[in-house]
Amino acid sequence: MGTDSNAAVASPEPVALAAAVTDTTAAPAGAEAGETARLQRRREYATISVVGFAHGVSHFFHLLLAPLFPWLMQEFGLSFTQVGATMTLFFVVSGIGQALAGFAVDRLGERRVLFFGVSCLAAAGVALALAHSYAGLFLAAGLAGLGNAVFHPADFTLLNRHVSAARLGHAFSIHGLSGNLGWAAAPAFLTGIAALAGWRGAALGAGAVALLALGLLVCFRHLLADPPHGASRHDGAAGSPFAFLGCGPVWLCFGFFLFTTTAFGAFQNFGSPVLQQVYGLSVGLAASAITAFLLGGAGGMALGGFLAGKAMAHDRRIALILSTAALLALLLASGAVPGALVPLLMACIGFCNGLAGPSRDLLVRRAAAARFGQQAFGRVYGFVYSGLDTGLALSPLLFGPMLDAGHFASVLVGVAILQSIAVLTALGVGRRQV
Repeated sequence: MGTDSNAAVASPEPVALAAAVTDTTAAPAGAEAGETARLQRRREYATISVVGFAHGVSHFFHLLLAPLFPWLMQEFGLSFTQVGATMTLFFVVSGIGQALAGFAVDRLGERRVLFFGVSCLAAAGVALALAHSYAGLFLAAGLAGLGNAVFHPADFTLLNRHVSAARLGHAFSIHGLSGNLGWAAAPAFLTGIAALAGWRGAALGAGAVALLALGLLVCFRHLLADPPHGASRHDGAAGSPFAFLGCGPVWLCFGFFLFTTTAFGAFQNFGSPVLQQVYGLSVGLAASAITAFLLGGAGGMALGGFLAGKAMAHDRRIALILSTAALLALLLASGAVPGALVPLLMACIGFCNGLAGPSRDLLVRRAAAARFGQQAFGRVYGFVYSGLDTGLALSPLLFGPMLDAGHFASVLVGVAILQSIAVLTALGVGRRQV
């Protein structure tokens, strides 16, 4: 006991020395880990910003032609049906191209495909500026649709491969918000330039915006390269490249986008005349209600990034939010809302749609990654998000006849029904564990 006691008395100095050595070596290691984490966060946020800006430009080009319709109709002697056909072509090319672009992303890499898409957008602006016939407008619309086709499969594959799971909700939020900002910027930008320098000058201005995006992507291309220690894009389940088409949740996700964007298209295309007829609103107030709808969507998208990180399952969250939106649409269809409150109600509907966005994107990620891994991200995202273009292309065909027959309130009922069906598809993904 005496020997042990002496040893215990004699030991504090060496133990203290050892502890001091341990402390001095642990501090730099901790500091190094903290610095590495900080640099990783900076890299991820830079990637999110670059990809988000490019996505905003793609949405800007959704409206390359529409704001210039008054000038184009006068220049070429076209009817509304004829100029509207250019938008149909845009969405047809984009929808088919989006499904095919997913395969190109998985095969060639998302960075190359994204560069190609932005180059097509720039070419669309130039083609429109040089157009001297109706066929020239179709060429510009086709190039814009081809360029737009690459963004969802390329962007979402990039974000999934370069952004940590903890920040994916925010990444998807910023991605969606940038798209809304692109929509908002295009009409003011294009009509402003057209009023001063003509519609050809506006088209060249749009081409310059695309070139700016391309230059940004080239400057920051190192952020878009394959992660040095990440999984190969060919890792994952082997088999047919079309195996994802046999996955039920993938089809449910496609249906979700189809139904939600068909409903969105009703507001985007016909919201103003519907509100004028149902509520007797002035043109200005009806237009402000549509603006409130879009701004509400942007605000919901921003908040949705924080909400997506919460513990609640994405499918149940989406169901709750879209059910609320459907009930609000039915309330709007009733005609019982005071006219002055219609813009506020429209803002609430838009807010619900935007709020569900990041959770929606994470739900698609779940369907893609659980069975197929990273090697099928491009194909799954390309196919699922082609439902967006399909819905936007079908929306005028579905709701246009209702307006022609004078059933304006039925359009709002149709929106509520479509959102309710979308709720069922989201819950279906949650039930069918993939």
